Amino acid sequence: MIKRIAALAALLPAVLGTTVGVASAHPAPHATPAVVTLTYDASNAGQWAGAVQQAVQNWNDAVHNVRLEPASSPGSADYVYEATSGWPQTTLGPIFPGGSGDVQLGQQAVDEGYDATRITAHETGHILGLPDDYSGPCSELMSGHGPGTSCTNAKPDAAEAAQVDKNYAAGASAMRPHHRQVVIDVWSGRMLTGSH
Repeated sequence: MIKRIAALAALLPAVLGTTVGVASAHPAPHATPAVVTLTYDASNAGQWAGAVQQAVQNWNDAVHNVRLEPASSPGSADYVYEATSGWPQTTLGPIFPGGSGDVQLGQQAVDEGYDATRITAHETGHILGLPDDYSGPCSELMSGHGPGTSCTNAKPDAAEAAQVDKNYAAGASAMRPHHRQVVIDVWSGRMLTGSH
């Protein structure tokens, strides 16, 4: 019996060594890219300040690869929100750190009866790289004015959130477009000549 215990005691380090060797032979999991943090300046948002705060929160709750945060100083922001008297218009992203995006929150859309938070969240979707889809349902944030003034949904749907996560999946090192395109959203049944 003592010989058997001694034999098992001698085998135990060898068995453990083999097990550890097998475990370490597996590759380490791939590191995921860091979450991209985009900073914004809402100091010129005026009466839209509450809508900006809610729209940013809606996006931060929906996506995983990008986070929107207030800039530490106005000049350091990756994009800005500003209240204007015209129609909403926005730089089409995706915007990355060091970018220069602009969200103009146009009062004309509110005057037409559209919800300020929906407008702000929609325009933020452009900053994150989403195009318009006016034919979509109210549940689709990027349908914008398409569903009419009764639509107040200000949250992206699952497909929109997934597309934004895909836009930022490679992290801050992703390729950035060299062109700058501005999307003018006419939140009305009337169309302006030359508008997008």
